[in-house]
Amino acid sequence: MTSMSRARVARRIAAGAAYGGGGAGLVGAAAVGLLLAEVRLARRHVGNGSGGRVPTAQGVYGHAYDVPGEPPLRLAMLGDSTAAGQGVHRAGQTPGALLASGLAAVAERPVELRNVALPGAQSDDLDRQVALVLSSRDPLPDVCVIMIGANDVTHRMPPTRSVRHLSAAVRRLRTAGAEVVVGTCPDLGTIEPVQQPLRWLARRASRQLAAAQTIGVVEQGGRTVSLGDLLGPEFEANPRELFGPDNYHPSAEGYATAAMAVLPTVCAALGLWPADEERPDASRREGFLPVARAAAEAASEAGTEVTAAMPTGPRGPWALLKRRRRRQVPEAEPARPSL
Repeated sequence: MTSMSRARVARRIAAGAAYGGGGAGLVGAAAVGLLLAEVRLARRHVGNGSGGRVPTAQGVYGHAYDVPGEPPLRLAMLGDSTAAGQGVHRAGQTPGALLASGLAAVAERPVELRNVALPGAQSDDLDRQVALVLSSRDPLPDVCVIMIGANDVTHRMPPTRSVRHLSAAVRRLRTAGAEVVVGTCPDLGTIEPVQQPLRWLARRASRQLAAAQTIGVVEQGGRTVSLGDLLGPEFEANPRELFGPDNYHPSAEGYATAAMAVLPTVCAALGLWPADEERPDASRREGFLPVARAAAEAASEAGTEVTAAMPTGPRGPWALLKRRRRRQVPEAEPARPSL
């Protein structure tokens, strides 16, 4: 599917989400049925993508930057098993811990992590997760990172419904005053036991949803980072290293790769990234585009950021597409319990 046709599909899905219509399907019904059967078989084969213990990573990171009387930055993780960090054994290997440690190093300030993500969650669980974040006695997070979408595809949630739930979550968090960064639907075509042609269908469905998610998120004032096939090239070359023991969830190295891609956008959302890197770099194919086209391009290239730009243009809202330089994420030290 070309970028332009993906943009049109994403625009229809996002419009259906906004206005309550049925919207466009991701792929044909028969193809979806085959895809789901294959993915579920794959999940049984590799040990089922749900269940298993998830390390508890909540707490304060960046102890070396403690300043008496200065509160830590606050980071909240929401979403599914990828946001929770399922598939690794140590808390410091989870994406939340890695992002908290990286953010602390950039800000030179401690970061308090709270994780309400739920393995197996679909986008309709975000309402519950956002309520946990906003109803907490703890202060509001400075930034929230959401990773969601894969279970929506494998459980046949209509894409308009998926995007509607995600957009509502972003709107509530932004209205409350938190910055929001969303890691969009990953590429299900990288799951090893899924074979062609269903691998292609999985990739197509994932990218269509990711593009539609981007439109919904950007229109609510959030930023997105395409996870896409971020692990694809490394997975093809060394699948045992980039995926965990179940071949479904990322390994420690895989989560570190994803965290490296998301960290610059988290820092930029908080005004912590160098100002000269905020300007689009034509040599990196960055620039201002209609939001649907930016969303489609981002879905095709992992690690690409999309954020709102000019409010309107000839084709509707515009966005800035960035291909930020990834930053090495420091190894997470043990978290200090939150007070």
